[in-house]
Amino acid sequence: MPNENQNPNQVANLLNIESLINSSTARFDALQKEYQEQKSQLDSILDSDVEYQEVAQEAQKQAKLKTIAKQKVMVRPEAAQLVEKMKDAHIQIKELKTAMSDYLAQFVILSGTNQIEGPDGVLRQIIYTAKLVKTK
Repeated sequence: MPNENQNPNQVANLLNIESLINSSTARFDALQKEYQEQKSQLDSILDSDVEYQEVAQEAQKQAKLKTIAKQKVMVRPEAAQLVEKMKDAHIQIKELKTAMSDYLAQFVILSGTNQIEGPDGVLRQIIYTAKLVKTK
């Protein structure tokens, strides 16, 4: 929503961007619906093919056997320890990514640039990714 402190060009740009966002959202929704319809049609074709169904059933049986075998291995102490270590590492990575995002945002504000040179001498660009989600 435009506010009264913006100049006419900013207001026009904001309205144009809002229009682009809305049209992109509508196109995204339409493409998703079209994709789902096409997927449903393909699933119907696969469901009606006898050879495919036989192979799929055999693959499902093999997948169940694989799952059972994996579960047997995963209860071993060495595997369970590795799973716990991996979970901990995943949590730490997620926390570090969040902290890094905050640090980079602060760096951009304070330095006025979106580039930073790493300890390895490589110049890196700071980028942002935004997405649109429905509010609850």
